[in-house]
Amino acid sequence: MTDRQTILFPAERSQLAAIRDYVEQQAKKTPASSREIQDIVQAVDEAATNIIVHGYRDGPGQIQVEWIFQPGQITVCLRDRAPLFDPTTVPEPDLSLPLFERPVGGLGVHIIRNCVDEFTHSPCTPGGNELCLSKYIKDNGGLE
Repeated sequence: MTDRQTILFPAERSQLAAIRDYVEQQAKKTPASSREIQDIVQAVDEAATNIIVHGYRDGPGQIQVEWIFQPGQITVCLRDRAPLFDPTTVPEPDLSLPLFERPVGGLGVHIIRNCVDEFTHSPCTPGGNELCLSKYIKDNGGLE
């Protein structure tokens, strides 16, 4: 059985807590462990932040958040009307460099990759982006 819900948020930094809370509350209704919930919430927060800051450049816009749960998997799809950008093509940062030698930024996508099992991008019609983040869960009744 699949549970699917969609909600729209203004693309504003002040809405990041509401987006995190929404994903966390939905995830708590599943058998996901607290670690799995933390991972999907963190990944969604990073993706939504990137949409607001880099996609819309803190300008007006909206983020559609689609929650999809099916046994063994949580998927959250974020859709926007920001300029086309595929974060799945961002190269991995060189973490071997000392902090003072690393370029600013680029860790958000790295965090997303490390928090989820699937990370896909598709262009939206007539414009914008769809970013889907999937986390596989072990059905352990929510126990660690």
